[in-house]
Amino acid sequence: MKPITREWLTFAQKDLANCERILEDEFLTNIVAFHAQQAVEKSFKAVIEEYALKFIKTHDVIRLAEVVRPHLPFELDDELLASVNEVYIDSRYPGEFGLLPFGDPTLADAKLFYQFAKDLFTQIHEFLS
Repeated sequence: MKPITREWLTFAQKDLANCERILEDEFLTNIVAFHAQQAVEKSFKAVIEEYALKFIKTHDVIRLAEVVRPHLPFELDDELLASVNEVYIDSRYPGEFGLLPFGDPTLADAKLFYQFAKDLFTQIHEFLS
C-alpha cells in the first residue's frame, strides 16, 4: 500500500473514531453523520490514490464512488450512499450543518450511517492491504 493511501485510510479511521465516541448522543447525530460521510469520502480517496486514478477534488461521495467502483471487489449500497452524501454541505453555518432534507438525522440514521462507513472502510482497508 502506498504511503498516501495509508494516510487517507488513517484519516478515515479518525472520523470513525469520532463517530464511535459520540454515537449514542442524540444531540450530536448530525456530527456523527458528518464524520461518517467524511470516512466514506476518505476511504474512496484512498482507492483513488492507490490506483493512481484521476483525483477529483470533491466531497460528493456518489461521484467518487463512480470513479472507484470498477476497482472494488464488492458492491456498494447506492441508496445508503445517496443518504450519506446528503449530509455534507459546502457551507459550515449552523442552520445547514449536517442536515438531511428533513432536518437532523435521527439516532437510528446516525447509527446506520456510521455502520455503513465502518463497513466500507473495513472492506477497502482489507482489499488494499
